[in-house]
Amino acid sequence: MKEDEVRQFLEDFHRIETETSKAIIGQKELIRMVLIGIVAGGNVLLEGLPGLGKTQLVKTLGKVMDISFSRIQFTPDLMPSDITGTDIFVREDDGRGRFEFQKGPVFANILLADEINRATPKTQSALLEAMQEKHITAGKNTYELPQPFFVLATQNPIETEGTYPLPEAQLDRFMFKLMVDFPDKEDLKQIVKLTTTEGAEQPQPVVNGSRILEMKRLASEVPVADAVADYAMELIVKSHSELDTAAQAAKKYIAFGSGPRGAQAIITAARINALLEGRYNVAYDDINAMAALVLRHRLILNFDAVSEGISADDVIADILREIKR
Repeated sequence: MKEDEVRQFLEDFHRIETETSKAIIGQKELIRMVLIGIVAGGNVLLEGLPGLGKTQLVKTLGKVMDISFSRIQFTPDLMPSDITGTDIFVREDDGRGRFEFQKGPVFANILLADEINRATPKTQSALLEAMQEKHITAGKNTYELPQPFFVLATQNPIETEGTYPLPEAQLDRFMFKLMVDFPDKEDLKQIVKLTTTEGAEQPQPVVNGSRILEMKRLASEVPVADAVADYAMELIVKSHSELDTAAQAAKKYIAFGSGPRGAQAIITAARINALLEGRYNVAYDDINAMAALVLRHRLILNFDAVSEGISADDVIADILREIKR
């Protein structure tokens, strides 16, 4: 890993942040975390109230990174073929016919799955193969998706009527679950000013898809010392309440802990965070910084946690305090 490559990585990353911030007021931490997920090649789940700019953020990122963007508004009547595509019958000039695959909206670099929890589990599962394998299967054929490929999904945390909770297998395919907070008074004022007047500065493309893949490759070269890797693995292991080595908070509040994808995600994200913090190797602080984002949707809490108002973030913080460096 060369110093000039790292310098270019940071320059490009910050340029993306700056251009995105022209259309998204505040939410600087959210923008950074979404970008970390994208550079890592992961999928991101955004949870927040309506009108907080989740959709606008994803559309802006597509424009700034100069890659193709597609949006699916999830509804209960949406079918899997509406996402992946389907074979259609095409009649030739000579009167004979043939079936031709019509690609669905999943064939884009960034797929916005808007209000993903409004679709039935059958339709939600249509994204599983795309999110994990980067291709889809229709009939007897497999079709590769364009690279890079990311799913950025949104969901409303308070409205439960007409919604279907995401299955655990699909939640596990999201690298991060990010909470979109309500803006403060000053940011709200800037949002209103930006969206109710004409002539606002528009974000411009600053990188392309090939550069995003190159940034991902560079980040994968950031070294992780054995002691730091052990620290991250211990966090995952201690989240399993059925094990003798489980943390006290896990034994009390967790029904099921994180799987191997949680371990993979935390190391991958920590590498990028290390570069952004000016480090050429992953530190304990990078693991701590990524822990809640990676694990909050992978831990299944028990009744005691729900009844006492204990969140997954609370349990993760307790486990981290128990692990020795």
